[in-house]
Order: sequence, then C-alpha cells, then structure tokens
Amino acid sequence: MTRIPLTPRTLSVAAAALVLASGGLGYGLARLQDRPSPTAETPAAGREVLYWYDPMVPGQRFDKPGKSPYMDMPLVPKYADEADAGGGVRIDPARTQNVGMRVVEARRGLLSNELQATGVIDFNQRDVAIVQAKTGGIVQRVYGRAPGDVVAAGAPLADLLVPEWGGAQAEFLAVRRTGDAALVQAARQRLHLLGMPPSLIAEIERSGRPRTVVTVSTPTGGTIKDLGVRAGMTVPAGQTLAEINGLSTVWLDAAVPEAMAGRIRVGGPAQATLAAYPGETFTGRVTQILPQVAGESRTLTARVELPNRGGRLRPGMFATVDLGGGAKTALLVPSEAVIRTGRRVLVMLALEGGRYKPAEVRIGDSTNGQTEILAGLSEGEKVVASGQFLIDSEASLAGMEARPVDAAPASGPSRASDAANHSGHAAPASALHETVGRIEQVTSKSVTLSHEAVPTLGWPAMTMSFRLEDPALVRGLKPGDRVRFAFDQPAAGPTVRRISPLGARP
Repeated sequence: MTRIPLTPRTLSVAAAALVLASGGLGYGLARLQDRPSPTAETPAAGREVLYWYDPMVPGQRFDKPGKSPYMDMPLVPKYADEADAGGGVRIDPARTQNVGMRVVEARRGLLSNELQATGVIDFNQRDVAIVQAKTGGIVQRVYGRAPGDVVAAGAPLADLLVPEWGGAQAEFLAVRRTGDAALVQAARQRLHLLGMPPSLIAEIERSGRPRTVVTVSTPTGGTIKDLGVRAGMTVPAGQTLAEINGLSTVWLDAAVPEAMAGRIRVGGPAQATLAAYPGETFTGRVTQILPQVAGESRTLTARVELPNRGGRLRPGMFATVDLGGGAKTALLVPSEAVIRTGRRVLVMLALEGGRYKPAEVRIGDSTNGQTEILAGLSEGEKVVASGQFLIDSEASLAGMEARPVDAAPASGPSRASDAANHSGHAAPASALHETVGRIEQVTSKSVTLSHEAVPTLGWPAMTMSFRLEDPALVRGLKPGDRVRFAFDQPAAGPTVRRISPLGARP
C-alpha cells in the first residue's frame, strides 16, 4: 500500500474536504428537520370535512386535524359525502363487484309451514287388556301361547280347575228343581259373586250338570306382551295371567326440535312414510305432545296415532312424518341475507347512490332458504343477500349504528299490524374482532399488545394499548405471552372482552 507523505499542502486539502462534508451533512439534517411531521392528513380539495377521527377509535370525533391521542398516527377526515347521516356507508363499486354482492327486495309470499321429523312406531298403550283370574284355582291345561304371539279376540289361554265351584253349582241345580223363582235367583246371584262368567252359568242351566273347569280366553285381539300362566301352577284370585296389546292402531313417537314446538298442534294432521312401504303414505293425527324435552337432543315428542290395517305397522319401525300445517303469507328475505350476531339479528339495507346501512330485524320461521321478517323491514326495501360481511366491517369501522326495529318505514296495513304485535327492539351490540398477539405490558386497566392484522377491520399488524373490560381477564398473564383475544370499539376506545393463552379459544 502506497503511503502518502504528510505535507502542509495535503493537510490543507484534507481539512477543506472535512469542512465541505460537515457542511453537507448539516444542511441535510436541517432539511429533514424542516419537513412537516405526519400528524395530520391533508383533506382532499373541494370536499367538505364533517369531523376528524382515529380509524382505530372511530366512535371518538375531533373538530380539527392533528395527531391521535390514542395512537401514533394522524387523524383522518370524515367527508360529508361519506358520512352516515341516515344515508349509510358508501362502498366502492369495484369492491362490491369483486365479492359478488347480490341485492334482493323484501317481498311478501307464501312461507311453507311444513315440518318433518323422524320417529319410531310403538304400541298404542291405550289399547291394553289385562287378563286376571277371577277366582283361585289350578291350571289344568295351557294352549301353547307365548309372549309375542298375535291372537284373535276370544282365543283360549288356559283351563282352570276351581274345586270350590262344585258345591255352589250343585246347590244351584237343586234349588232350580224346586221351582221357587226367588230361591233360584238368589242361587244364581251367588254363582256370579263366586266369579263364574255368565256364559258358564247359562251352560250349567242348559246341561243340568256342574262344571268346575273354566277356560280363560282373551277379551280382545292383539299381541301377547306378557304371559304368566303355566300348566300345573296354582293361581290365586286376582293374579294377572296375561297382558294383551291391541294392534288396530299404533303410535308414532316423532322427535321434534324444541324450536319447532310452537308449530305443532294437538289434533293436527300427520302423514307418515316408511322405508318398508315405499310410495305409500299412512295418515293419522297428533294426539299428544309430551310435556318433557329430551336433554341431550333438545327435542320433544309428538305422538301420532295411525290406523294399522292388516297389522303391517310393527312397533320398532322407523318412519318419517310430515307435521306441516300448510303455508302462510309473510314478508320474506333470503336466509343468507340474515346476520345473527348473538344478541341481535341484522340485515344490510341497500340504499340509493351505492350506500348501505345495517338494520336490526326480528325474524320468524325459516323454510327452504327463506326467512320470515316479523319486524324491522318493510316490503320493497332492498337488502344485501351475499357479500354483506364486507359492509358490516365498513359499518363497524365507521361506528355506524344499526336502524332500530321500530324505525322501519310502514308499508301498508299488514306492516302496521306487525309493528303493533312486535313492538320494541333489542339493545345494540358492538361486533367483536379477533386476532392474536404478544403481551408487551399489563396494568390494572389496560394491556399493550403487539398484534397481528385484524381482517374484520382492515387493520395492519401494530403495537397498541387496549382497555380491559375486567382486570381479571389478564390474571396469570405476563409480558411475552402469546395470546388470542377479542375486542370491540366503544366510544371509550378499543376494549378487550376475551383473552386467553394461544392455543385455547377465548
């Protein structure tokens, strides 16, 4: 490397170069200090500014530009042609086209009131006959019956030997030969009290011989559900020998969702179809709505009684039953246009000039993709049927309040009737926005988070402070923890409503 000798001239040149470099650096710094700090956004020429606001805290308004007291960013102007003022929020047409937004009108039409449920065929427990021994005796003979057998009315079950009947019957025949009508009647009454059936007494009178063996038969046709008689056993008076369940009608116990309970009425028609008999419909009626709801499935039981001609409907079969009651006229919108936030239900109104505004509604039944509007919307008003979540995000960012239920314009007598029957509306609710982040600082009233982007608000990743709804939310959390949290934006500023360590849902 060549060494440059230090002479008085080289020292003078070096000193001059240092002076020039220092001057240039000082001039550059001075120019940078003279540039205005980004504490205010310059409003567009020719547009009226209503107020200034922080996009992170849209509920707070300021009357002049400047730096946000909440974030290290300038305030943003709100122009008159973008303000709500009852006219909604404006969305760029290109954005609505990109998301495939579709707008429809609220129209009156027929809403099908059909309700289908599944159920199981069961015995008609009102058609049960109990066969008992009217007097004590010994079983001499059984007729080969077994539980599950289907028998006709009058089918024999067993022969009972009743020894104590022998003396009473002989006495009755002796009295009868005397010809004293009063004594004969008294003796006949005694036979009745001993439990003899009228048919047996008539046979004794006709034959003139005692009969101590009686045949126990079924009083009605059906299936034997229980049989308690065997050959050789001794039975006391009143013992149950058999239980017969009729099959002329059966029950269909249908499981109906709890939310549909109000649409079922006792006595209403019902039509059942079974896989065993394709193309065939069995018609019955609703006889009972059981009072208890199943805890696991949140369903109640609607009991339908069906005729069972030929005994083809067998207990245990699965069936589909239609419990519908026809159709009703209602104000309808597509079900996809309805936004359920948990505490209220919204639709997005499509206004003139490309503006949109949320409106709170009260809904009724939903069938075949159509939802009934009970209050909050008028016939002919246009609502967004798809892409409405883009508008919901814009409206939340602008701090726009939804139109209350009772503020909808009337549209004729039917609309006025709806308003009279469904007055009042739920309290407005702020939308919750969810993301993940890292805790930077925790106090008793706030938490500072370095969070990722918030898609529902269009926020980029940043570090900011949030108010705490409850100090207990951050109990056990410390700086450096990764968390998932949800917040809303009241007038006081972004407020954390839920927070939990990453890996668990808040």
